[in-house]
Amino acid sequence: MTERQKVPQIRFDEFKKLYVKNGGNSNPENPYAWEKRRLFDYVEKTVDFRGRTPKKLGMEWSDSGYLALSALNVKNGYIDFDIADKHFGNEELYQKWMSGSELKKGDVLFTTEAPMGNVAQVPDSQGYILSQRTIAFKTNPEKASDKFLATVLRSEKIRRELENLSTGGTAKGVSQRNLEYLNINVPARVGEQDRIGCFFENLDNLITVNQRKYDKTINIKKAMLEKMFPKEGAKIPEIRFDEFKKLYEKNGGGSNPENPYAWEQCELGEIGKTQSGIGFPDNEQGGLEGVPFFKVSDMNNAGNEHEMKTANNYVSEEQLIRKKWKPIETVPAVIFAKVGAAIMLNRKRIVRTPFLIDNNTMAYVFDESWDTGFGKTLFETINLPRYAQSGALPSYKASDIESIEVKIPRKDEQARIGLFFANLDHFITLHQSELEKLKNLKKSMLEKMFV
Repeated sequence: MTERQKVPQIRFDEFKKLYVKNGGNSNPENPYAWEKRRLFDYVEKTVDFRGRTPKKLGMEWSDSGYLALSALNVKNGYIDFDIADKHFGNEELYQKWMSGSELKKGDVLFTTEAPMGNVAQVPDSQGYILSQRTIAFKTNPEKASDKFLATVLRSEKIRRELENLSTGGTAKGVSQRNLEYLNINVPARVGEQDRIGCFFENLDNLITVNQRKYDKTINIKKAMLEKMFPKEGAKIPEIRFDEFKKLYEKNGGGSNPENPYAWEQCELGEIGKTQSGIGFPDNEQGGLEGVPFFKVSDMNNAGNEHEMKTANNYVSEEQLIRKKWKPIETVPAVIFAKVGAAIMLNRKRIVRTPFLIDNNTMAYVFDESWDTGFGKTLFETINLPRYAQSGALPSYKASDIESIEVKIPRKDEQARIGLFFANLDHFITLHQSELEKLKNLKKSMLEKMFV
């Protein structure tokens, strides 16, 4: 069944011109119009072995060989080769399982349940075993581009239609029989399908590259947090800036108990203090100017990933006087959740301007012993939830935090460490921002380049 459809909001210029040249929407037979058809009008063959297992074939999985593709490793847009629970089949199992239905590069993989609707393409023709909760579509090359089909199946419109066709409660699934009712809008020319598919393939590649950069920087930071702070029982860290390492050795190293370049152990309460928040009545909230009044939820604001730059509520000078509120003015300081499930997230943020906090939040105020950039970083190494008071509603007391033992170096070394991690955070933020831009671009194009 074919139904002529309007064209998308954004279209490659050459096809847009050809559509207009051939009479546009006024020509019901316009060869450059989009068509609405059933999914299986474009599928030459569906490969479905969801009920097949090695045991049913009288065999077992192997330690190596042909990788089994299932809903475990077919993600939305890619194959996850790094999952822990991987299965492989030897040559005999592969032949028994896949003979006559071998997967080729570009075939479209679709997960039918748990989760439903993940779509990826077979990355090469090395041979794979199609396993649980996943089917594969081999497109008719005269009617459809496999890249386009993989892209359109990942669109939000199709996802909504799949929800309507699905069955089940929490774990929704869709049967191959119900997929027969799935309609997709497709440009009549395979050449245009190819262009769209290649566009999104390139966009996915850019997203992958930026995701890897982001992940790599996150992993570098994680490793450096472990190695640039002393482990339990150690006086100095495993990795140290060369100048301080040399000065430590020059002053007798570990044999000198008074070495000025050893890290000093102390409690947080000896080099700073905690401060709890105050009540924030609903009728005082909603201000747009003045002193920021932070709640735990403000940590979720865009731009507040490391430092509190915006608040959802500000209070005026008049409110400060009337309510006798005294802002915390010794800044920078670190804030974190004080009570409830939010403390288990172990999130901390630095604040650099005078502020107020509500009574679900706690602040740690640094004294002059600290370089605050280092202080912020050191707090990232502390697993605060382990110090929470147990009960139905976990919480911290001031003494819980102030009794935490830490090790700190001289202030000049603190500054170097703080700057190192500030630069890492800067790169993390840049990669994250670029990644979000690309993801938002893809989301927008999926809406505007399809009917």
